[in-house]
Amino acid sequence: MVKRLDATEKALDLIKILKEKHGDLMFYQAGGCCEGTQPQCFEKGGFFPRMNDAKIGEIERSEFWIDRDLFEYWKYSHFKLDVLDGHGPGGFSLETPLGKTFKIHYRLFTPEELDNLEPVTRME
Repeated sequence: MVKRLDATEKALDLIKILKEKHGDLMFYQAGGCCEGTQPQCFEKGGFFPRMNDAKIGEIERSEFWIDRDLFEYWKYSHFKLDVLDGHGPGGFSLETPLGKTFKIHYRLFTPEELDNLEPVTRME
């Protein structure tokens, strides 16, 4: 099965730091407006996905949820979580006080990958 999500070493290192400080984590990527479209990192249970939002995978045992409308737009894309220096558009994400922001790099799946994608989980 082809994963829909992975992460850079830099992102994995930051997740480990955040887990040491905050415990179990989760990610949510909203569809825009006030939250922007950068992924937000929360303590597990600190954000509640909406009905039909999609879980596209896990990083370091941390669920990664995406807004249902955003997923429909990006469902043919691979997500790679990265981290940058600086503050992103959302101030509620756990990495913000560290002067970091999570970012997603996208690429389209190949036809061969599309035939063998991991299924998504939908919030019910």
